[in-house]
Amino acid sequence: MTSLPSRRRLLATGAGAALGLGALGATATPAAATPATAARDAGAEETRSLDELYQAAIAEGGKLVIYAGGDLANSGSGAGARTAFRQRFPQIDLELIVDYSKYHDVRVDNQFATDTLVPDVVQLQTLQDFTRWKRQGRLLHYKPAGFSKLYKKFRDPDGAWVAGMVIAFSYLYDVAAAGADAPQTPLELVDPRWKGAIASSYPHDDDAVLYLFALYAETYGWDWVADFAAQQPQFARGSFSPGTAVTNKEKIIGVGTGGSPLATTPNRWVLPDGHPFVGWGQRIAILKQAANPTAAKLYLNWQLSTERQTSNSWSVRTDIAPPTGLKPIWEYPNANVDGFPRFMEDRAQVERLKQTFALYFGEVKGDPTPGWPGLHPGA
Repeated sequence: MTSLPSRRRLLATGAGAALGLGALGATATPAAATPATAARDAGAEETRSLDELYQAAIAEGGKLVIYAGGDLANSGSGAGARTAFRQRFPQIDLELIVDYSKYHDVRVDNQFATDTLVPDVVQLQTLQDFTRWKRQGRLLHYKPAGFSKLYKKFRDPDGAWVAGMVIAFSYLYDVAAAGADAPQTPLELVDPRWKGAIASSYPHDDDAVLYLFALYAETYGWDWVADFAAQQPQFARGSFSPGTAVTNKEKIIGVGTGGSPLATTPNRWVLPDGHPFVGWGQRIAILKQAANPTAAKLYLNWQLSTERQTSNSWSVRTDIAPPTGLKPIWEYPNANVDGFPRFMEDRAQVERLKQTFALYFGEVKGDPTPGWPGLHPGA
């Protein structure tokens, strides 16, 4: 890969090009360590401020590459983080590349295999990759400031990964178009009056949407799935697509999508009472071979900071209350916060469900909505 930047060749030289796969995650031990570095390496939380980390990241070289899961290259939560980070830390040359998590994870695995690693940070929905990469020694064990304030299941005990944001999937509807008969539970989505009025993301294209539909099938039975198919929903790739179809007045209901439970118009995202939806903590980790570890630490500390976690949605921190009207996401049993990581670990079950939903809804069609970033985006 002679076309890759010299920092990749330097990284390969430092790691040893002849090392086997099991050793690719190893990094050289520094010749000397300051007391502060030693304390952090021993498992203590970061004590430097964001501004101190910022200056250290500039001195390191001022670069950062992040692979972030998402549906669109230039909008959505990933692109929003890109814009906000650049505004907060303008002297950091940030490359944040958005792609489906299921492509980013194998992209990183291929880069490990070819000794051409590009990203410093991974921020993905594929939760099972973080436990696997930890076992393989790929992740830097690091505890950013506020680590102890994270919900306990939103952090690896050794600091190999943290959850940086809460994402939730349910369904939404156009308040004006749905009127008084708007569906209040997923069970009502199969009422014949909604035939031809539903947009949905493919459950067999996105594992979080797949889990949502699996919960529907488990709760209401496979007859519900058949009845949903009979509604002739408009399927598309990308979890943003149902909301876009509803906002554009193409459909009245959108299924398998995120949104704000506090918004009431023009669309209402449904936080169903006693019926299933899916909530999880999107995981973030620093790769042990990161070329820019200080900038990577800056990003994690920024994502978990109170300035970033205080918003109109759920926080991953236990010391930041959600907006009025909401409970912490882990206090909703029907959010299945514990179930989603277990679901993601069982890849055989995931594959069976993908093929099963393809029988009901047809094969996935359409190009990936983030585009085609290739093998080494950000290099």
